[in-house]
Amino acid sequence: MRTFDFAPLHRATIGFDQIADLMDRALSADGSQSSYPPYNIEKTADDAYRISIAVAGFSEEELRVEVKENALIIAANKAEQAPAGSYLHRGIATRAFERRFTLADHIRVTGASHADGMLHIDLQREIPEGLKPRRIAINAKTSAPAGIEAKAVN
Repeated sequence: MRTFDFAPLHRATIGFDQIADLMDRALSADGSQSSYPPYNIEKTADDAYRISIAVAGFSEEELRVEVKENALIIAANKAEQAPAGSYLHRGIATRAFERRFTLADHIRVTGASHADGMLHIDLQREIPEGLKPRRIAINAKTSAPAGIEAKAVN
């Protein structure tokens, strides 16, 4: 029997409540997507999220964050520099990257900050008033409706 691991679905989508959309995107996704740079997605409140991406070695000028067609795109391009010395080991990757996250409806990027080698992007779910659930008052029936007479039944 075939089993599916749904863990990858939660890594690149934010705010989706419809499993059909998640499954469709996961099954059509390219399996060769790079894991660079590493990132975290955390839920900071009921309707708030934060994406934290490790961008050690990149300055704010070399980073680009944009929202386009329900996709959050984070990209970086390191300016080529002549090596200052010879490395015995170079483990800090500063290669160019582009990371895409699919945003659900009503998810808005509220801000981004860069500190200590981490890029933090804050997101907020803003549901329009027309889509929020509302309570309908139930009126108590105290008398017969107007125009209808109550008759006694023998």
